[in-house]
Amino acid sequence: MTIPFFAPAFLWLKALHVIAVISWMAALLYLPRLYVYHCQTVPGSSASERFKIMEARLLGRIALPAMLATWGFGILLVLTPGAVDWHAGWWHLKLLSVVLMSGFHGMLSRWRKDFLADANRRPERFYRIANEVPAVLMVIIVVMVIVKPF
Repeated sequence: MTIPFFAPAFLWLKALHVIAVISWMAALLYLPRLYVYHCQTVPGSSASERFKIMEARLLGRIALPAMLATWGFGILLVLTPGAVDWHAGWWHLKLLSVVLMSGFHGMLSRWRKDFLADANRRPERFYRIANEVPAVLMVIIVVMVIVKPF
């Protein structure tokens, strides 16, 4: 199903979608790095409390609104006539990757709650590895959208 009303605004929708994606990716790439540094602090210390504030602001003021905007503008793009070939395989892998990215966002939110309660049990290395997840998903998404290999 498409809605012809969106066709004249296609380029604006695409631009706003890309802006939202860049903002979301910046947050998803930075938040695990904050967790790495947060692991190096003593629970309850002033440094730990500062990281809690930084993490909450990054997640609530940047990551969440950017994710919602990414999904919103993405849905509007999908509803635009001619924007998506529903039979192309790249579309399905791209959508799966975005769903996985959203799930990773949810995991970051859950891990923040552990730090907030001074109950983190994961080592620095865990967050260093987790920091690679959004980068890998981003590569898949960009290749699917630009190259459309299948």
